Amino acid sequence: MTKLRPKAESQGDGGEGPDGGYGWVLVGALFVSTSLVFGLMRSLGIFFVEFVQYFDESAQAISWISSTGLAAQQFFSPLGAALCNAYDTRWVVMTGGCLAALGLILASQATCLVHLYLTMGVISGLGWGLVFTPMVATVMANFTRRRTLALGLAFSSIGLSSFAFNPLFQLLVELYTWRGALLILGGLSLNIVPCGALIGPQRRSKAPAKVVSESGVSCASFLQRASSYLELPLLFERPYITYTLAISLLNVGYFVPYFHLVAHSRQVGFSEYQAAFVMSAAGATDILGRIASGWFSDLGHFRLIHLLSVWTTLAGVFIMLLPVSSLSGSYAALMVISLLYGFCSGALTSLVFAVVPMIVGVERMMGALGLLQLIESGAGLLGAPLSGLLKDITGDYTASFMVAGGFVVLGTLTMVTLPHYFCGKDPPPPKSVSPDDPDKGLHAELEQMHSSPSDMNDLTGEVTNNRLPEDTYS
Repeated sequence: MTKLRPKAESQGDGGEGPDGGYGWVLVGALFVSTSLVFGLMRSLGIFFVEFVQYFDESAQAISWISSTGLAAQQFFSPLGAALCNAYDTRWVVMTGGCLAALGLILASQATCLVHLYLTMGVISGLGWGLVFTPMVATVMANFTRRRTLALGLAFSSIGLSSFAFNPLFQLLVELYTWRGALLILGGLSLNIVPCGALIGPQRRSKAPAKVVSESGVSCASFLQRASSYLELPLLFERPYITYTLAISLLNVGYFVPYFHLVAHSRQVGFSEYQAAFVMSAAGATDILGRIASGWFSDLGHFRLIHLLSVWTTLAGVFIMLLPVSSLSGSYAALMVISLLYGFCSGALTSLVFAVVPMIVGVERMMGALGLLQLIESGAGLLGAPLSGLLKDITGDYTASFMVAGGFVVLGTLTMVTLPHYFCGKDPPPPKSVSPDDPDKGLHAELEQMHSSPSDMNDLTGEVTNNRLPEDTYS
């Protein structure tokens, strides 16, 4: 039986977020912070050629710089989620902004590749990991019916910054060399700090009281508390693991064009600014794809997982067509395929995150996003170096883009194995587990998978204790 509660409290804990108000301020903060994380990361291809020439290293060795940064951002995302569950999200994000800036500033003084691995890779990656997941989870908790649109608008900054950053970084490198450019980027990254300051104090109903231990400081109590903050029981749920595997495969090939398309364009004979403009044009359609996909997804005509499958398939195909389009030396053909890839890659991004609460429930969303980023970090670490290795072996980037596109399509095929994938409607999120009885969480999803449709409908009426406001898709 559900106990009656005051209306204001029910809205804070229950099925729908406010869908507006101060949430749009947080969307603006996410807009800026993501441009300074992934927008900057996408534009590091400008430095790729400079590093190859300065350090006289192979493409594979240089690729490890950007790949380490991406992998570190994803690897440290669970740490960011756990710290937000235990402490204040605002201070976690602000600390991440300082670390991201520190890594780039130190990278400007690098004298060997190891220095760049540690600064641009590990230190800045740690900062990005403390910023991205908490900001995304905070925005998603404030929206329900317009959640995908809110994410699409916020993530459009990645395409916008890609459009602006590529020629800007090229100009900075020419004016101040790569060292001066990285120093400027470090100062620019400090703008993440005020974005984090806009996050209000977070109520943590899943506080340390969730784990009750008489010994208090015992090792078992600590491990149980860490498991609670990290949402480790999700690793025993088949739908979450399947989805995570699909996104990991997607992640192997997704970033390859942003790391190597500029170098590929210059290799086939186009000028530096023509090569940079290819990525800028892809960034422009990336913006359109994110907004259009968010608006269309929230109309509710199709399931989010089905739309995600369509966009990932198209993105994989266009990645494979990128080197084919430039075989004849046609700049127009390369530009068209780049525009189509940019649209599809932008369209799928917000859906990747919007599907997560449908699988795990909003109350476990923070930890689920962190674990997702952690698991796919291995794939992100593999993508760019594998692409660079194939280039070193074959002499060009044709095989690199073909393999990258194949991984993206393979991720789509993995999504098809999700439970209820071929159903016309989304199943309700899994039943929440009381903090007093965490052991039931390991098999909650299996019970739902075998429940009847009427039983599944009964789940939507239950009132649960949430760390973040619980939500369902309309």
